[in-house]
Amino acid sequence: MNISELARRLRTNPDEVREKLPLLGFDVGHRAIKVDDRLVNKIMEKWSEMKKTERLKLKYAREEKIKEEAKAVVRAVELPKVITVREFAAKLNLPINIVIGELMKNGILASLNERIDYDTAVIVAQDLGYEVGGEEKKDEHATTGISADELRTMLEGEDQTKLVTRPPVVVIMGHVDHGKTQLLDTVRKTNVAKGESGGITQHIGAYQVEKKDRKVTFIDTPGHEAFTVMRSRGARVADIAVLVVAADDGVQPQTVEVIKIIQAAKLPFVVALNKIDKPNLDLQRVKTQLSEQGAIPEEWGGTVPFVSVSAKTGQGIDDLLETILLVADIDKEKIRANPARRAIGTVIEAHVDKGEGPVATVLVQSGTLRRNDELEIGGVLYARVRAMKDWNGGQVDVAEPGMPVKILGFKIAPQVGDICQVPENARELKKVRKQHTVEKQAAAATVVQKKDDDQSEEKKRPTLNIVLKADVLGSLEALMGTLEKMKTEDVAAVVVGKGLGNITDGDVTRAEATGGIVMGFNVRTTREAEILARDKKIEIKNSKIIYELFDEVKRRLQTLLPAEIIKTPLGKLEVLAVFRVDKTGQVIGGRVTDGHLSLGAHAVLYRGDEPTDEGKVLQLQAGKQDTKEVRMGQECGIKVSFRRPVLVGDVLDVFTEERKEKKLVLPL
Repeated sequence: MNISELARRLRTNPDEVREKLPLLGFDVGHRAIKVDDRLVNKIMEKWSEMKKTERLKLKYAREEKIKEEAKAVVRAVELPKVITVREFAAKLNLPINIVIGELMKNGILASLNERIDYDTAVIVAQDLGYEVGGEEKKDEHATTGISADELRTMLEGEDQTKLVTRPPVVVIMGHVDHGKTQLLDTVRKTNVAKGESGGITQHIGAYQVEKKDRKVTFIDTPGHEAFTVMRSRGARVADIAVLVVAADDGVQPQTVEVIKIIQAAKLPFVVALNKIDKPNLDLQRVKTQLSEQGAIPEEWGGTVPFVSVSAKTGQGIDDLLETILLVADIDKEKIRANPARRAIGTVIEAHVDKGEGPVATVLVQSGTLRRNDELEIGGVLYARVRAMKDWNGGQVDVAEPGMPVKILGFKIAPQVGDICQVPENARELKKVRKQHTVEKQAAAATVVQKKDDDQSEEKKRPTLNIVLKADVLGSLEALMGTLEKMKTEDVAAVVVGKGLGNITDGDVTRAEATGGIVMGFNVRTTREAEILARDKKIEIKNSKIIYELFDEVKRRLQTLLPAEIIKTPLGKLEVLAVFRVDKTGQVIGGRVTDGHLSLGAHAVLYRGDEPTDEGKVLQLQAGKQDTKEVRMGQECGIKVSFRRPVLVGDVLDVFTEERKEKKLVLPL
């Protein structure tokens, strides 16, 4: 038989077969191609015994050895120059609350999406027992691209004589259920051109309205994610923020968080007091709450304009748009761009469409983008603009600064927050792209290999893989923040995919690929997704109450939690004689040298210091009488269910095992 065929049967590789067969007593050279067919059965039997012995050694290793090995393992981590707290916790594979707590001990108050520098991350990682290597090396082929800081510097350092006023970019933020989505819908319906049937023909993540012959660009709900990503990378996408606060509900925890985000981004903002159509409202109370958070109304001597609106009836929408234009006029020196330069912008939304392929919505921030232009991201050629569509779905050939357009022609879908621009030399980028792809694949292969090696060395804990969809970014952030804490040493909840909007067939496909489930909060499931989930037997769980979703995750983690095996040592027996071997077991004689033996207990057979087999105590006899227990110093006959032959001088280590269900305790 060929060595390769034998290796296939033994589920290993030919080199290992050649290396280990001489150790098992078979005369096979290191360059052997074949083995004698008459030896195959013996080889397979010996190989099986060897593998079982190796497993037993690992299973019943002494506690001291385990501790020594644990001490020898150095937890290493590499960190970039700047990293968000969320990414930092993921690199350390620790719950986010532990990382935030350690930061607080060092006098640093940082939220999930806030960035910390390299030196701070090193100190915290070392305090948590990690050895930090050098900074991660940047991809040398990405140096031809543009960073967020460079983009900001470029936009602010344009030739002043070439700048013209562009439409202001507005992002609408606020607490869940305070009416952000309805307000956006009302603005669209009251400002679309006649003949548009009063609605959007296709959603692209951003849209424009006109007021007093001036355009205003709104980043739609998915744009909240872009805004957050941009802020974490140091860029500035929006010019003005609108903080929506329900007049009947007042300031909520998420409202406070949004105010902090706006203030940190140094954005001028307008407060929209929504739901004023409701009776018995106390607007003064809401204004007082907001002023306590630093949002002081203009009428009280502050700098923040307040506008009362009703997203339900449309009341105050015109006033809101006029106020946005006034704020834009105050900040007009910053809301300008050079339309004559090569186009540059930021990806607001990206996905793969069944009919159109990879598409992305890009907000053009400077320059003019034209059909058939090439686009690069990070020094890599990503697209040729085959077509552009505005927010109404109409074809456009030119996109000027401040205009969001849906672009067709990407080779692969970019990520939200990517900065793209028209390159000077597209041919050179194609060469870089090819080399970049090869190196990237090689690096990915290295990472996968390392991960596989790590998993082969230590037990992989069970995980609940979740594809998470939510209605708005605020909900998604709240869900992510809690789900990241749902991990213990034994089990963990892992979000393998996330997004805003309804559950689609793409989410089901991702859940299938990761062996997970799809969970949605305040969203619907498309018909295509329902059919695919039924065919693929993928579970979809929708919830409108956030705590119901968390309870469902806890319940599933509890089912994944492995039972605790409590091992209680009983005693040891030295083998003095071997009487009989049959199909049901082996009958041996021996003396109890420690503790006692019990009928039905587990036993491990040791030859010297190495375990060679495991089984159960099937029968005990003392003085030719059956008994349930034999104590130290007594000699006895014992029947055990070992398959490997027992020899005189071997030692039986006898113990009991109790299976106890663990209770899930999460660090919340």
